[in-house]
Amino acid sequence: MKSEDSKKSGLSESFVMGVIAVVFLLVGYQTALFIHRAAVTKIAANRDVPDTVYVYREVVHVPGNATAGPVAGATYERKDAEHHPRVESVRTNFPRSKVESFAFNPNTVTQEELCRLGFSRKQAESIVNYRSKGGVFHRKEDFAKSHVVADSVYSRLEAFIEIPLVDLNEADVAQLDELPGIGEWYAEKIVEYREKLHGYSFKEQLLDIYRFDRAKFDALSDLVTVDEPYALPLWTMSADSLKYHPYIRNYETARSIILFRDNNPREAWKVDNLCSAGILSKEDAERLGRCVL
Repeated sequence: MKSEDSKKSGLSESFVMGVIAVVFLLVGYQTALFIHRAAVTKIAANRDVPDTVYVYREVVHVPGNATAGPVAGATYERKDAEHHPRVESVRTNFPRSKVESFAFNPNTVTQEELCRLGFSRKQAESIVNYRSKGGVFHRKEDFAKSHVVADSVYSRLEAFIEIPLVDLNEADVAQLDELPGIGEWYAEKIVEYREKLHGYSFKEQLLDIYRFDRAKFDALSDLVTVDEPYALPLWTMSADSLKYHPYIRNYETARSIILFRDNNPREAWKVDNLCSAGILSKEDAERLGRCVL
């Protein structure tokens, strides 16, 4: 009976079944496409507005106590969980619907964080590649000069850029080498002079270094600091130790300081009095007077 009806309508049974199959395929494809889009949207939403923030702690252990927990001053930082490679691919390539503004150091910010700040993937890669080739952002203005940082983006992010100053008492040769106009030779001289001074008390002491002129100092003075000046134990050091200090320089002067200390009351132990007694020159007394004693 069905065959006769099919013949009457001019459609074969196989053709009808084929049409039905195609309809099911189209419906299945549309359903799969809808589910895929929904999944991608959900992954992107979780990336842009995470409902969980993963943190790690910089734990300071107490000697002899293996179970010591975090102490005051421990640092906390956002750290995303690991994801399947396909999920990571979506998180990387799917355009962000939300742009964030948060404090960051352009010399250490990650590619993922740059994307959160509103940069495209290629722009973020360009910034990271610049750093990997030795590029350094010394000042906020250096970041603004990058060809991938639009003026409008910089205007929005300027207040959030944080580039730490280089502490002359903590920096190693590699960190000092990155300062403009320094190089490895001067970086080594800065560290050597720090040892002679027993630590920098003020950044202008860089001018004491051979061939370290005012122009070189002015080019980096806003990039360096002395957060915690080292205290020079002038009134307790031996003559053999004092004679190596750059503002004393010889055993005779060092011995004279010891004799002054031994023959005067404690309240008279002042650098100005060493100058008045003819033990130190006015120039050396002024420089030593700026040191933390």
